[in-house]
Amino acid sequence: MKFNLIILLILVYSCTNNYTRLENRAPYNSKGLALIYNERDLDDKVIKGKLDNSMLQISHQNLNVNTMIKLINPRTNDYVVVRNSKRIKYPDFYKIIITQKVANELNIDKDLPLIEILEIKKNKSFVAEKAKIFNEEKKILSNAPVTSVQISNISKNKLKKKKLKDNKIFILIASFYSRDSASFLRKRITTEIPNFDNNKIKIQKKNNNEINLISGPYKTINSVKNDYIQLKNFGFEDLDITIHE
Repeated sequence: MKFNLIILLILVYSCTNNYTRLENRAPYNSKGLALIYNERDLDDKVIKGKLDNSMLQISHQNLNVNTMIKLINPRTNDYVVVRNSKRIKYPDFYKIIITQKVANELNIDKDLPLIEILEIKKNKSFVAEKAKIFNEEKKILSNAPVTSVQISNISKNKLKKKKLKDNKIFILIASFYSRDSASFLRKRITTEIPNFDNNKIKIQKKNNNEINLISGPYKTINSVKNDYIQLKNFGFEDLDITIHE
């Protein structure tokens, strides 16, 4: 009896630790390219699920259904908050699937659908005076993290799209505190990925505390896609795609 009780206590303690780690994890945050939903991709089995382009719907395959997600267009600063509608399987090159209506609200450039994704944790709270939040039920969100307190009125502050030809696309491979660490990883990539263009991999000092290892620049989505896939196959789980203008 005492043995069974000890086992039970161990299991409860273990589950509590796991739960705590899940609750305390940092909100998901990533930058990359959005896949704008169309029926052709469904017919061609590029994606495995259906969305309604007339509605504000999204699909992130790694976040739970109904997770609140803040989507930002980094080129215009437009953003919306929506629920993760479904978990649809899509190519790893893309960060998320969005409907045409979401793309319109964000003023997304279809030639370079760059997007930033920020998960909103429900265990935080804030008060926003003028919040415009989109979801299927069109309800006002009352629980969101302090980091997401400012939600813009998208009908205002519309910025003109910047021309694609002025953009330089980069893959952010990793960030470090020391140049030696970045140099070590650069050497591994250039040695162990034979077909990778070594001239594209650069070490960039962002500030006194951050050194970035980046690849680029690229001029088209197709050119960045090949290297992105190679890096993913090498073992990188979540690569950001950014632009320098």
